[in-house]
Amino acid sequence: MYHTPNLTGLRKKYIPKRINEGWGLQHMKLYGMDDEIIISGANLSEDYFTNRQDRYHVFSSKEITQYFSTIHDTVSKLSFLVTPDQQNPSGYTLEWPSSNLTPSPLLSPEKYINGATKSLTPLLLPLSNSPTSTQSTNTRVYPLAQFTPLLRPDTSTELPLITSLLKTLSLPTFKESSWTFTAGYFNPSPLLSNLLLSTSSDKNVVITASPWANGFYGSKGVSGLLPAAYTLLSRRFLESAAKHTPSRSQAITLKEWRRGTVGEEGGWTYHAKGLWISLPSSPEPSITIVGSSNYTKRSYGLDLEVGTCIVTSDPGLRARLREERDGLQEFASEMKMDDFTKPERRVGIQVRVAMWIVKMVGGAL
Repeated sequence: MYHTPNLTGLRKKYIPKRINEGWGLQHMKLYGMDDEIIISGANLSEDYFTNRQDRYHVFSSKEITQYFSTIHDTVSKLSFLVTPDQQNPSGYTLEWPSSNLTPSPLLSPEKYINGATKSLTPLLLPLSNSPTSTQSTNTRVYPLAQFTPLLRPDTSTELPLITSLLKTLSLPTFKESSWTFTAGYFNPSPLLSNLLLSTSSDKNVVITASPWANGFYGSKGVSGLLPAAYTLLSRRFLESAAKHTPSRSQAITLKEWRRGTVGEEGGWTYHAKGLWISLPSSPEPSITIVGSSNYTKRSYGLDLEVGTCIVTSDPGLRARLREERDGLQEFASEMKMDDFTKPERRVGIQVRVAMWIVKMVGGAL
């Protein structure tokens, strides 16, 4: 079990366990066997197989599978070993093996980060034969990783790649392109928000979870405030879009995904995340990013994330990417600013205060 070096001392002692993930966690999702691996944002708990929407991409590639296997093995050697313990109320104990690559993050966060940097940095360097190409050479897969809390200096690859892509889309020559961005927990980092707002295209879509499709809907305690918090963040994004591009007020459409209500019969939650980019003169995506990241400040500062960027000119694959993208919008409805003024969408002061407190003590949504 991975433990962030950011949650130690008084923070670890006093921050409630229900929300302490806001200080960083292992967020990677990798499911591999032999020469195949699934890259996803799903945790694979029971609801992912019944009533929780997410994305799953299967890669049949020895090279890609081996790469992420090495990532997995290295992070495992930076983590606690879980051993059964019937004498412990939790049923297990956490041990720090002497064979690990660093001291425990609870004993020496600085030495832990230094050792993690030494172990992880070589894995993020370009390989001599990268990126990985399919046999037809019309599709390339770029592995991505974001290990910011463990790297000094930070040599993570996901945020730099997305930054480069979106800056390219801000050029006038890409005015006829389009993008679709989704995150179940909509709170893109300030940098990413500005990049999305600065693209030159006019047919862009953001998909996020309705409060009634948010995994925290109906939760007790502080976590029950999160659906309203994400509603507030969605509204602020729309406000920023209107201010940023007043002459292109329709350049970005915000849609909320809802399929029933969480906790009721037939109710689903929404957990998909990703980016699809269609280049000029083509409605079908040529680029997509799939992985574990929610693209938040926390994703790029506190969590461990992995994913892939797929670049393709293959007609069949592009058609399937379009089907995936459009399929997510089947249960999504456009939101206007007026929709956020309805009584059921108003955000109380307790939500705003809770968001402020989390930010002040170093956490993030």
